Amino acid sequence: MATKKAWAIWKGGIKDGGGTISSETGVLREAPYGFKSRFEDGKGTNPEELIAAAHAGCFSMALSLMLGDAGLTPEKIETHAEITLDKIGEGFEITASHLSVTAKIPGADKARFEEIANKAKAGCPVSKLMKAKITMDARLES
Repeated sequence: MATKKAWAIWKGGIKDGGGTISSETGVLREAPYGFKSRFEDGKGTNPEELIAAAHAGCFSMALSLMLGDAGLTPEKIETHAEITLDKIGEGFEITASHLSVTAKIPGADKARFEEIANKAKAGCPVSKLMKAKITMDARLES
């Protein structure tokens, strides 16, 4: 079992305060985040952006694994994830994650690619974590 760690420090109120996010690997080291980067057009990161990055990375790895299991080796998988944050009642909720995938896989046909991509979408650990609706566009390059 793998355990990964990250942490956030927040100071001040929701609109006038701010925080930093760090990870044990040091890839994120006191990366700033706050209200403006989350709900407006401010500098810094935000939880939804980080979830989108995690979902895109996780899906790409799951797709690579499942393609390999099918005897296919991807030359390239590019995944973009778009997280939707909606106001629900008095609070906010992540309601969707949309994956846009373009892959170059020698020897793959469209039907087999889409079948494996859908399996990876459902099987990726980050997909399993979210109860949000997860959609995907998958395109095989020739």
